[in-house]
Amino acid sequence: MPAPSTSALGLRIETARAAARLSRRELAERSGVSPSMIQKVGDGRRAPSDQVLQALATALGTTPEELLDGPGRTDSRVHHAIPELQRVIAAYDLPEDGPVRPLARIADDVADGTQDRVQSQYVRLAEQSPMLLEELFRAVDQTRGCGQQEAARLLALAVRSADAVAYKHGYRDLSARLVELMRWAAGIADDPALTAASAYVRMETFFAARQLAPGLRSLRAAVDRMPAPTTERLTAAAAALHMRAAVAAGRMRQADDARTHLREAAALAGQVRERLYDGTAVGPDSLEIHRLSVAVELGEEADLQEAVAAATRWAPPRNLPAERRSHYYIDLGRAQMQLGRPQHAAESLLVARQIAPQHVREHGQVRAELATMVRLTSGRDERVLALARWAKAV
Repeated sequence: MPAPSTSALGLRIETARAAARLSRRELAERSGVSPSMIQKVGDGRRAPSDQVLQALATALGTTPEELLDGPGRTDSRVHHAIPELQRVIAAYDLPEDGPVRPLARIADDVADGTQDRVQSQYVRLAEQSPMLLEELFRAVDQTRGCGQQEAARLLALAVRSADAVAYKHGYRDLSARLVELMRWAAGIADDPALTAASAYVRMETFFAARQLAPGLRSLRAAVDRMPAPTTERLTAAAAALHMRAAVAAGRMRQADDARTHLREAAALAGQVRERLYDGTAVGPDSLEIHRLSVAVELGEEADLQEAVAAATRWAPPRNLPAERRSHYYIDLGRAQMQLGRPQHAAESLLVARQIAPQHVREHGQVRAELATMVRLTSGRDERVLALARWAKAV
Protein backbone atom coordinates (compact mmCIF):
# COMPACT_ATOMS: atom_id res chain seq x y z
CA MET A 1 0.00 0.00 0.00
CA PRO A 2 1.46 3.43 -0.86
CA ALA A 3 2.27 5.82 1.97
CA PRO A 4 -0.71 8.02 2.82
CA SER A 5 -0.59 11.75 2.31
CA THR A 6 0.12 13.85 5.38
CA SER A 7 -3.50 15.02 5.35
CA ALA A 8 -4.85 11.43 5.25
CA LEU A 9 -2.52 10.38 8.07
CA GLY A 10 -3.50 13.46 10.04
CA LEU A 11 -7.19 12.61 9.70
CA ARG A 12 -6.57 9.05 10.91
CA ILE A 13 -4.68 10.33 13.94
CA GLU A 14 -7.44 12.83 14.68
CA THR A 15 -10.08 10.12 14.33
CA ALA A 16 -8.18 7.82 16.70
CA ARG A 17 -7.77 10.70 19.15
CA ALA A 18 -11.50 11.48 19.02
CA ALA A 19 -12.38 7.80 19.51
CA ALA A 20 -10.11 7.75 22.57
CA ARG A 21 -11.81 10.96 23.80
CA LEU A 22 -8.52 12.75 24.29
CA SER A 23 -7.86 16.43 23.79
CA ARG A 24 -4.68 17.35 21.98
CA ARG A 25 -3.16 18.42 25.29
CA GLU A 26 -4.10 15.10 26.91
CA LEU A 27 -2.58 13.24 23.97
CA ALA A 28 0.56 15.33 24.36
CA GLU A 29 0.81 14.39 28.03
CA ARG A 30 0.39 10.69 27.28
CA SER A 31 2.72 10.57 24.30
CA GLY A 32 5.40 13.10 25.18
CA VAL A 33 4.86 14.80 21.82
CA SER A 34 4.40 18.56 21.99
CA PRO A 35 0.88 19.97 21.50
CA SER A 36 2.12 22.12 18.60
CA MET A 37 3.53 19.05 16.81
CA ILE A 38 0.26 17.14 17.39
CA GLN A 39 -1.68 20.06 15.91
CA LYS A 40 0.56 20.25 12.85
CA VAL A 41 0.37 16.48 12.28
CA GLY A 42 -3.39 16.41 12.83
CA ASP A 43 -3.94 19.30 10.44
CA GLY A 44 -1.80 17.60 7.77
CA ARG A 45 0.86 20.31 7.81
CA ARG A 46 3.65 18.06 9.07
CA ALA A 47 4.57 14.42 8.51
CA PRO A 48 5.52 12.75 11.80
CA SER A 49 8.88 11.08 12.22
CA ASP A 50 8.94 7.38 12.99
CA GLN A 51 9.55 8.17 16.68
CA VAL A 52 6.64 10.62 16.85
CA LEU A 53 4.33 8.20 15.04
CA GLN A 54 5.25 5.38 17.43
CA ALA A 55 4.68 7.60 20.46
CA LEU A 56 1.27 8.75 19.19
CA ALA A 57 0.22 5.20 18.29
CA THR A 58 1.17 3.89 21.74
CA ALA A 59 -0.73 6.70 23.45
CA LEU A 60 -3.78 6.03 21.28
CA GLY A 61 -3.75 2.28 21.89
CA THR A 62 -3.03 1.38 18.28
CA THR A 63 -0.02 0.73 16.05
CA PRO A 64 1.91 2.86 13.56
CA GLU A 65 0.81 0.44 10.84
CA GLU A 66 -2.89 1.03 11.56
CA LEU A 67 -2.37 4.78 11.52
CA LEU A 68 -0.48 4.55 8.23
CA ASP A 69 -2.71 1.99 6.49
CA GLY A 70 -6.04 2.64 8.17
CA PRO A 71 -7.95 0.21 10.38
CA GLY A 72 -7.53 -3.47 9.59
CA ARG A 73 -9.91 -5.62 7.63
CA THR A 74 -13.01 -6.98 9.22
CA ASP A 75 -12.89 -10.57 10.39
CA SER A 76 -15.33 -11.71 7.72
CA ARG A 77 -14.97 -15.31 6.49
CA VAL A 78 -14.82 -13.82 3.01
CA HIS A 79 -11.11 -13.20 3.41
CA HIS A 80 -10.49 -16.88 4.13
CA ALA A 81 -12.28 -17.86 0.91
CA ILE A 82 -10.39 -15.49 -1.41
CA PRO A 83 -7.30 -17.72 -2.03
CA GLU A 84 -9.50 -20.51 -3.39
CA LEU A 85 -11.22 -18.05 -5.72
CA GLN A 86 -7.83 -16.81 -6.91
CA ARG A 87 -6.69 -20.38 -7.54
CA VAL A 88 -9.75 -21.26 -9.60
CA ILE A 89 -9.61 -18.29 -11.97
CA ALA A 90 -5.85 -18.55 -12.53
CA ALA A 91 -6.42 -21.39 -15.06
CA TYR A 92 -9.83 -20.36 -16.37
CA ASP A 93 -8.93 -21.28 -19.95
CA LEU A 94 -7.22 -24.54 -18.97
CA PRO A 95 -9.82 -26.30 -16.82
CA GLU A 96 -9.14 -29.79 -15.54
CA ASP A 97 -11.41 -32.61 -16.69
CA GLY A 98 -14.41 -33.20 -14.53
CA PRO A 99 -18.17 -33.58 -14.44
CA VAL A 100 -20.54 -30.94 -15.78
CA ARG A 101 -24.18 -31.01 -14.75
CA PRO A 102 -26.98 -30.10 -17.19
CA LEU A 103 -26.97 -26.35 -17.78
CA ALA A 104 -30.49 -25.99 -16.39
CA ARG A 105 -29.26 -27.22 -13.00
CA ILE A 106 -26.20 -24.98 -13.13
CA ALA A 107 -28.50 -22.07 -13.98
CA ASP A 108 -30.34 -22.56 -10.68
CA ASP A 109 -27.06 -22.20 -8.77
CA VAL A 110 -26.10 -19.12 -10.78
CA ALA A 111 -29.48 -17.56 -9.97
CA ASP A 112 -28.94 -18.34 -6.28
CA GLY A 113 -25.54 -16.67 -6.48
CA THR A 114 -27.04 -13.58 -8.06
CA GLN A 115 -29.59 -13.39 -5.24
CA ASP A 116 -26.81 -13.75 -2.66
CA ARG A 117 -25.01 -10.84 -4.34
CA VAL A 118 -27.94 -8.44 -4.48
CA GLN A 119 -28.99 -9.39 -0.94
CA SER A 120 -25.39 -8.79 0.28
CA GLN A 121 -24.81 -12.37 1.41
CA TYR A 122 -21.11 -12.17 0.61
CA VAL A 123 -19.84 -14.88 2.95
CA ARG A 124 -22.01 -17.60 1.40
CA LEU A 125 -21.23 -16.30 -2.07
CA ALA A 126 -17.47 -16.31 -1.46
CA GLU A 127 -17.55 -19.87 -0.17
CA GLN A 128 -19.68 -21.27 -2.99
CA SER A 129 -18.37 -19.35 -6.02
CA PRO A 130 -15.10 -21.24 -6.64
CA MET A 131 -16.72 -24.63 -7.20
CA LEU A 132 -19.42 -23.14 -9.42
CA LEU A 133 -16.90 -21.21 -11.50
CA GLU A 134 -14.73 -24.30 -11.91
CA GLU A 135 -17.70 -26.23 -13.29
CA LEU A 136 -18.65 -23.38 -15.63
CA PHE A 137 -15.11 -23.11 -16.98
CA ARG A 138 -15.36 -26.80 -17.87
CA ALA A 139 -18.80 -26.29 -19.43
CA VAL A 140 -17.55 -23.52 -21.71
CA ASP A 141 -14.52 -25.61 -22.66
CA GLN A 142 -16.46 -28.83 -23.36
CA THR A 143 -19.51 -27.52 -25.24
CA ARG A 144 -19.97 -25.92 -28.63
CA GLY A 145 -22.59 -23.91 -30.48
CA CYS A 146 -25.68 -22.74 -28.60
CA GLY A 147 -24.71 -24.83 -25.58
CA GLN A 148 -21.41 -23.03 -25.29
CA GLN A 149 -23.12 -19.64 -25.60
CA GLU A 150 -25.52 -20.51 -22.79
CA ALA A 151 -22.65 -21.80 -20.62
CA ALA A 152 -20.75 -18.57 -21.28
CA ARG A 153 -23.81 -16.51 -20.34
CA LEU A 154 -24.10 -18.35 -17.05
CA LEU A 155 -20.36 -17.98 -16.48
CA ALA A 156 -20.54 -14.20 -17.00
CA LEU A 157 -23.28 -13.91 -14.38
CA ALA A 158 -21.43 -16.16 -11.92
CA VAL A 159 -18.22 -14.20 -12.40
CA ARG A 160 -20.13 -10.98 -11.77
CA SER A 161 -21.31 -12.32 -8.44
CA ALA A 162 -17.78 -13.36 -7.48
CA ASP A 163 -16.51 -9.93 -8.51
CA ALA A 164 -18.88 -8.27 -6.04
CA VAL A 165 -17.15 -10.16 -3.24
CA ALA A 166 -13.67 -9.19 -4.43
CA TYR A 167 -14.48 -5.55 -5.11
CA LYS A 168 -16.39 -4.83 -1.92
CA HIS A 169 -13.76 -6.48 0.26
CA GLY A 170 -10.86 -4.53 -1.19
CA TYR A 171 -9.30 -7.11 -3.54
CA ARG A 172 -9.08 -4.66 -6.42
CA ASP A 173 -6.56 -6.58 -8.56
CA LEU A 174 -8.66 -9.72 -8.28
CA SER A 175 -11.77 -7.70 -9.10
CA ALA A 176 -10.14 -6.31 -12.25
CA ARG A 177 -9.30 -9.86 -13.39
CA LEU A 178 -12.86 -10.99 -12.76
CA VAL A 179 -14.24 -8.05 -14.73
CA GLU A 180 -12.08 -9.04 -17.70
CA LEU A 181 -13.31 -12.63 -17.32
CA MET A 182 -16.90 -11.40 -17.43
CA ARG A 183 -16.17 -9.47 -20.62
CA TRP A 184 -14.50 -12.57 -22.12
CA ALA A 185 -17.50 -14.75 -21.29
CA ALA A 186 -19.96 -12.15 -22.60
CA GLY A 187 -18.06 -12.13 -25.89
CA ILE A 188 -18.44 -15.90 -26.25
CA ALA A 189 -22.14 -15.63 -25.37
CA ASP A 190 -22.54 -13.06 -28.17
CA ASP A 191 -25.28 -11.33 -26.18
CA PRO A 192 -25.53 -7.50 -26.52
CA ALA A 193 -27.41 -7.05 -23.24
CA LEU A 194 -24.83 -9.12 -21.36
CA THR A 195 -22.00 -7.19 -23.05
CA ALA A 196 -23.63 -3.98 -21.81
CA ALA A 197 -23.83 -5.46 -18.30
CA SER A 198 -20.10 -6.22 -18.41
CA ALA A 199 -19.43 -2.58 -19.37
CA TYR A 200 -21.57 -1.50 -16.42
CA VAL A 201 -19.53 -3.69 -14.06
CA ARG A 202 -16.22 -2.64 -15.63
CA MET A 203 -16.81 0.90 -14.34
CA GLU A 204 -15.85 -0.44 -10.89
CA THR A 205 -12.28 -0.73 -12.15
CA PHE A 206 -12.26 2.91 -13.19
CA PHE A 207 -13.83 4.01 -9.91
CA ALA A 208 -11.18 2.09 -7.95
CA ALA A 209 -8.34 3.59 -10.01
CA ARG A 210 -9.94 7.06 -9.90
CA GLN A 211 -9.86 7.12 -13.68
CA LEU A 212 -13.29 8.63 -14.14
CA ALA A 213 -12.79 10.25 -17.55
CA PRO A 214 -11.82 7.03 -19.40
CA GLY A 215 -14.47 5.19 -17.43
CA LEU A 216 -17.15 7.58 -18.61
CA ARG A 217 -15.86 7.22 -22.17
CA SER A 218 -16.15 3.45 -21.86
CA LEU A 219 -19.77 3.71 -20.74
CA ARG A 220 -20.64 6.05 -23.59
CA ALA A 221 -18.93 3.74 -26.06
CA ALA A 222 -20.96 0.84 -24.67
CA VAL A 223 -24.17 2.85 -25.20
CA ASP A 224 -23.14 3.63 -28.78
CA ARG A 225 -22.45 -0.06 -29.51
CA MET A 226 -25.83 -1.23 -28.29
CA PRO A 227 -28.51 -2.19 -30.79
CA ALA A 228 -31.83 -0.37 -30.70
CA PRO A 229 -33.75 -1.07 -27.44
CA THR A 230 -36.35 -3.29 -29.09
CA THR A 231 -36.69 -5.67 -26.13
CA GLU A 232 -37.15 -5.18 -22.41
CA ARG A 233 -33.67 -6.59 -21.69
CA LEU A 234 -31.99 -4.23 -24.15
CA THR A 235 -33.98 -1.26 -22.84
CA ALA A 236 -32.98 -2.10 -19.26
CA ALA A 237 -29.34 -2.57 -20.28
CA ALA A 238 -29.24 0.87 -21.89
CA ALA A 239 -30.94 2.42 -18.85
CA ALA A 240 -28.36 0.85 -16.53
CA LEU A 241 -25.48 2.26 -18.57
CA HIS A 242 -26.99 5.75 -18.47
CA MET A 243 -27.59 5.49 -14.70
CA ARG A 244 -23.97 4.55 -14.08
CA ALA A 245 -22.74 7.24 -16.49
CA ALA A 246 -24.81 9.81 -14.59
CA VAL A 247 -23.09 8.84 -11.32
CA ALA A 248 -19.64 8.94 -12.96
CA ALA A 249 -20.29 12.36 -14.49
CA GLY A 250 -21.60 13.57 -11.13
CA ARG A 251 -18.43 12.42 -9.38
CA MET A 252 -16.49 14.40 -11.99
CA ARG A 253 -18.71 17.41 -11.14
CA GLN A 254 -19.94 17.57 -14.73
CA ALA A 255 -23.47 18.64 -13.88
CA ASP A 256 -24.82 19.01 -17.41
CA ASP A 257 -23.55 15.59 -18.48
CA ALA A 258 -24.81 13.96 -15.30
CA ARG A 259 -28.30 15.37 -15.78
CA THR A 260 -28.35 14.44 -19.46
CA HIS A 261 -27.53 10.82 -18.65
CA LEU A 262 -30.11 10.85 -15.87
CA ARG A 263 -32.79 12.06 -18.30
CA GLU A 264 -31.84 9.33 -20.78
CA ALA A 265 -31.99 6.76 -17.98
CA ALA A 266 -35.41 8.04 -16.88
CA ALA A 267 -36.85 7.73 -20.39
CA LEU A 268 -35.64 4.12 -20.64
CA ALA A 269 -36.27 2.98 -17.06
CA GLY A 270 -39.86 4.15 -17.32
CA GLN A 271 -40.43 1.55 -20.03
CA VAL A 272 -39.43 -1.51 -18.02
CA ARG A 273 -40.64 -3.34 -14.93
CA GLU A 274 -38.51 -2.95 -11.80
CA ARG A 275 -36.52 -6.17 -11.53
CA LEU A 276 -33.09 -7.71 -12.14
CA TYR A 277 -31.82 -7.72 -15.72
CA ASP A 278 -28.58 -9.70 -16.13
CA GLY A 279 -27.90 -9.05 -12.46
CA THR A 280 -28.65 -5.31 -12.44
CA ALA A 281 -31.73 -3.86 -10.78
CA VAL A 282 -33.40 -1.50 -13.26
CA GLY A 283 -36.73 0.27 -13.21
CA PRO A 284 -38.43 3.38 -11.82
CA ASP A 285 -37.39 2.71 -8.21
CA SER A 286 -33.75 2.11 -9.12
CA LEU A 287 -33.85 5.37 -11.05
CA GLU A 288 -34.96 7.26 -7.92
CA ILE A 289 -32.04 5.77 -6.00
CA HIS A 290 -29.65 6.95 -8.70
CA ARG A 291 -31.14 10.45 -8.58
CA LEU A 292 -29.98 10.65 -4.98
CA SER A 293 -26.55 9.24 -5.87
CA VAL A 294 -26.06 11.87 -8.57
CA ALA A 295 -27.09 14.67 -6.21
CA VAL A 296 -24.56 13.44 -3.64
CA GLU A 297 -21.76 13.20 -6.20
CA LEU A 298 -22.47 16.68 -7.60
CA GLY A 299 -22.59 18.12 -4.09
CA GLU A 300 -24.70 21.14 -5.04
CA GLU A 301 -26.70 22.35 -2.04
CA ALA A 302 -29.99 22.90 -3.88
CA ASP A 303 -29.91 19.35 -5.28
CA LEU A 304 -28.96 17.93 -1.89
CA GLN A 305 -31.79 19.80 -0.17
CA GLU A 306 -34.26 18.52 -2.75
CA ALA A 307 -32.98 14.96 -2.48
CA VAL A 308 -33.14 14.92 1.33
CA ALA A 309 -36.63 16.41 1.24
CA ALA A 310 -37.69 13.74 -1.26
CA ALA A 311 -36.54 11.09 1.23
CA THR A 312 -39.31 12.21 3.60
CA ARG A 313 -41.88 11.34 0.92
CA TRP A 314 -40.37 8.23 -0.66
CA ALA A 315 -38.41 5.21 0.51
CA PRO A 316 -37.09 2.22 -1.44
CA PRO A 317 -39.76 -0.49 -1.47
CA ARG A 318 -38.96 -3.70 0.37
CA ASN A 319 -39.08 -5.78 -2.79
CA LEU A 320 -35.91 -4.09 -4.06
CA PRO A 321 -32.64 -5.98 -3.48
CA ALA A 322 -31.12 -5.32 -0.05
CA GLU A 323 -27.86 -4.05 -1.52
CA ARG A 324 -29.65 -1.38 -3.55
CA ARG A 325 -31.87 -0.31 -0.64
CA SER A 326 -28.93 -0.06 1.74
CA HIS A 327 -26.99 1.98 -0.81
CA TYR A 328 -29.86 4.46 -0.89
CA TYR A 329 -29.55 5.04 2.87
CA ILE A 330 -25.76 5.25 2.63
CA ASP A 331 -26.12 7.99 0.03
CA LEU A 332 -28.84 9.67 2.08
CA GLY A 333 -26.40 9.75 4.99
CA ARG A 334 -23.73 11.26 2.77
CA ALA A 335 -26.19 13.94 1.63
CA GLN A 336 -27.13 14.72 5.22
CA MET A 337 -23.46 15.00 6.17
CA GLN A 338 -22.86 17.45 3.34
CA LEU A 339 -25.77 19.51 4.65
CA GLY A 340 -24.32 19.53 8.17
CA ARG A 341 -26.76 17.04 9.72
CA PRO A 342 -24.54 14.35 11.25
CA GLN A 343 -27.21 13.01 13.62
CA HIS A 344 -29.59 12.41 10.73
CA ALA A 345 -26.73 10.83 8.79
CA ALA A 346 -26.08 8.42 11.66
CA GLU A 347 -29.75 7.40 11.61
CA SER A 348 -29.54 6.72 7.88
CA LEU A 349 -26.44 4.55 8.28
CA LEU A 350 -28.11 2.57 11.04
CA VAL A 351 -31.05 1.88 8.70
CA ALA A 352 -28.59 0.82 5.98
CA ARG A 353 -26.90 -1.57 8.42
CA GLN A 354 -30.23 -3.09 9.40
CA ILE A 355 -31.02 -3.78 5.73
CA ALA A 356 -27.65 -5.18 4.59
CA PRO A 357 -24.99 -5.39 7.32
CA GLN A 358 -22.35 -7.12 5.19
CA HIS A 359 -22.68 -4.45 2.52
CA VAL A 360 -22.43 -1.53 4.96
CA ARG A 361 -19.53 -2.97 6.93
CA GLU A 362 -17.31 -3.26 3.88
CA HIS A 363 -18.30 0.06 2.25
CA GLY A 364 -15.42 2.54 1.99
CA GLN A 365 -17.67 5.61 1.91
CA VAL A 366 -19.40 4.43 5.09
CA ARG A 367 -16.07 4.18 6.86
CA ALA A 368 -15.08 7.67 5.71
CA GLU A 369 -18.39 9.16 6.89
CA LEU A 370 -18.19 7.40 10.23
CA ALA A 371 -14.63 8.60 10.80
CA THR A 372 -15.82 12.15 10.15
CA MET A 373 -18.72 11.70 12.57
CA VAL A 374 -16.36 10.44 15.27
CA ARG A 375 -14.19 13.52 14.86
CA LEU A 376 -17.19 15.87 14.88
CA THR A 377 -18.59 14.34 18.06
CA SER A 378 -15.16 13.95 19.70
CA GLY A 379 -16.03 10.32 20.28
CA ARG A 380 -18.81 11.20 22.72
CA ASP A 381 -21.72 9.81 20.70
CA GLU A 382 -21.77 6.20 21.87
CA ARG A 383 -24.02 5.13 19.00
CA VAL A 384 -21.72 6.60 16.34
CA LEU A 385 -18.61 5.27 18.06
CA ALA A 386 -20.04 1.75 18.29
CA LEU A 387 -21.04 1.83 14.63
CA ALA A 388 -17.59 3.13 13.63
CA ARG A 389 -15.84 0.38 15.57
CA TRP A 390 -18.13 -2.27 14.09
CA ALA A 391 -17.30 -1.04 10.56
CA LYS A 392 -13.58 -0.77 11.35
CA ALA A 393 -13.67 2.98 10.71
CA VAL A 394 -11.58 3.47 13.87
